Amino acid sequence: MQSLEFAQPWFLLLLLSIPLFIFYRLANKNRLTNAVKMPSLKSFQQTSSYLKHVDSFLFSLRMLALALMVIAFARPRKVDISTQVKSTEGVDIMMVVDLSLSMLARDLKPNRIAALQNVATTFVNQRISDRIGLVVYSGEAVTKVPLTSDRGVLTHQLLNLQLEELEPGTAIGLGLATAINHLEHSKAKSKVVLLITDGGESPVEYGNTQIYISPENAAKIAKDKNIKVYTIGIGTKGYIPLPLGYEDWPQSLFQLDESLLQYIAQETNGAYFRATDNQKLESIYNEINQLEKTEINEIKYYNYTEHFRTFLIWAIILLFIEIFSRTYFFKSIN
Repeated sequence: MQSLEFAQPWFLLLLLSIPLFIFYRLANKNRLTNAVKMPSLKSFQQTSSYLKHVDSFLFSLRMLALALMVIAFARPRKVDISTQVKSTEGVDIMMVVDLSLSMLARDLKPNRIAALQNVATTFVNQRISDRIGLVVYSGEAVTKVPLTSDRGVLTHQLLNLQLEELEPGTAIGLGLATAINHLEHSKAKSKVVLLITDGGESPVEYGNTQIYISPENAAKIAKDKNIKVYTIGIGTKGYIPLPLGYEDWPQSLFQLDESLLQYIAQETNGAYFRATDNQKLESIYNEINQLEKTEINEIKYYNYTEHFRTFLIWAIILLFIEIFSRTYFFKSIN
């Protein structure tokens, strides 16, 4: 941002002296006529009128030079203000997203997972000073993005989530535990998990090495490690339509375990939210954005460009023209 200011504005008060000079000159306007001596009346009148105009012009140059000199003394300068924002202490946030098949339900538009992707991407881009990571889960949990400040990588992964890439189920405890592993050694002033689901704990047996952990135990671990968990339950109650291609489940009843999500939030000093439509989901993320504020230091840099030299140079030029003209061409009006 640029602006114009005067470093010594009190000098501008001297501009008030210019009207005084003009008043003094008008009060003594007959001096020029008395000073000019011509051999005849006619030539005297012609010459006197001409010299009056010349004298008025040279006097105007002197007043203009004086005004420019006063402005130069006031030091006009252009100020270029740049602002640098620095966070003193950021927040580390792990987003834990449910990728179970029910996230294709259409009670949110166009469906639950797409609505979440849009809102979460906006949230990520607003948290410019924080590190954010992404864990996805269904019957198992996978880290998509560890804690990072790279918004491009994170938003790319968010917008390209695939619901059928993991084992079926809803292993909430395992998803939460995976996020805790990323946050437990964090030195951030605040460590936060955003846990998003549309169901309840329903892990399945599968042949890999991941160890089952209950959501309650995961919540206790988060509390011990001073990690706050915000839980978000997505979806309305009752039978919800699934998209074409899932003829076996054209209308399905999805049960959200609100008591579990409330317990996790309460145990970790977080909060529970219920998103029944797109607007509510957006407002929830906005509220969390306000609850978890990052301390920001705003540093302003001022770059000054001085312009007094231009005014001073023109003042000297005008004074030189006035003095030179009176000295060498119009001595009779001095």
